[in-house]
Amino acid sequence: MRRKAIELAAVATAAVPGLTPTAVSSAPDDPADFDSALLLDSEGKRWRVRSPRHAEASARLETEFLVLRAFAPAIRAELPFLMPTVAGSVRLGSLSTFVYSHLGGSTRSVEELTAGPDALAREIGVALAAIHDLPRAIVSNADLPSYTPNEFRQRRLNELDQAATTGKIPPALLLRWEHALEDVSLWRFNPSVVHGDLHEDNLLVEGSRVTAVTGWTDLRIGDPADDFAWLVASNEQDFVDAVLAAYTAGRRDKPDKHLLRRAALSAEFALAQYLVKGIAAGDATMVAEAEEMLATLASDIAEHGGQPISVEPLPSPAAATVPAAAPPASLEPAAGAGAGPGLRAADGDVPAAVPPVTVFPVPAVQPAVHVTPIPVDPTPAPATPPAGTGGGAGDAPGGPDDTSTAALTIVEANER
Repeated sequence: MRRKAIELAAVATAAVPGLTPTAVSSAPDDPADFDSALLLDSEGKRWRVRSPRHAEASARLETEFLVLRAFAPAIRAELPFLMPTVAGSVRLGSLSTFVYSHLGGSTRSVEELTAGPDALAREIGVALAAIHDLPRAIVSNADLPSYTPNEFRQRRLNELDQAATTGKIPPALLLRWEHALEDVSLWRFNPSVVHGDLHEDNLLVEGSRVTAVTGWTDLRIGDPADDFAWLVASNEQDFVDAVLAAYTAGRRDKPDKHLLRRAALSAEFALAQYLVKGIAAGDATMVAEAEEMLATLASDIAEHGGQPISVEPLPSPAAATVPAAAPPASLEPAAGAGAGPGLRAADGDVPAAVPPVTVFPVPAVQPAVHVTPIPVDPTPAPATPPAGTGGGAGDAPGGPDDTSTAALTIVEANER
């Protein structure tokens, strides 16, 4: 639910007892998550109101409240910028609205920042170095997320899988991001405290100074390159180099050499995260905007190559190799050799004539051995005895060679 600035002023009076607003105006913020307003009270003091639009944004504001409370005065005193202080909060249904004391300075667009003096680039670099050198105990004591390089890389791979299931990411971008996430050499860095949501709207600037840093809703231990994503997305390399030089000089630990590559990946991948958030919220406008930006990014990369994000180059599909057809055999003799027998060397474009060929019949080959078949005498048929007569002596029953039962004579013995 979107809240107007005048409604936020009314909410602020409930959050901060005694607050009497006399003027109100809208304030820049993340329009997908928050409604914000600036108030002026009867005593001339300024206040900032942030109201979440959904439960996830409300949880982020509650996390920020814990983070700001973890910054002890001694830690705040060492920072080169100011931080917000929560003056009060009020719960409306399931969402919590917070009121902060106003900080000096104003937000500027990326174009205004990159066109600013070199001193401003140095200020941004020093502010980033101070954030990344914060003690890790601030994060661990507040029970906030902490990632090793491999855990952070795996988390991004899981997010990529989730984005791919939408079917709305151009295949070329999926391949590009997956290749970078699987390039292990790209993910060798020292984790540090990370702001997590740093961009131009969370920097308050006055002249060439960064006066305050706001938006501490995503503080964690992770990849410091995430805080450079918005700078790399500006495509102002001179400005980025100036910020990086001041950052490197201000850090206690030397940054790794692939920091800007991962920052470029983070800037591109933010479009996929925006798409997933829009789909989860059922916001058709967000989804359409994300699809348009993704299509534009894919087109720019296809045309211009995009910023390098991988250490290892993206493999290109191997070109199919088609074997060349063999040239027809020539009847011409080799250079320097005379015409072969029966052939005439070609003159100009006239091919050499082929003489007629005489074919002689091959005589039949006679077998070396002549085989004459041996005649076979016919076997006489056995004689058939005349009817009523017995066979020969050897065939008569009772003969010496007769073993049949017909040769046996039964003799009856006389009883005595």
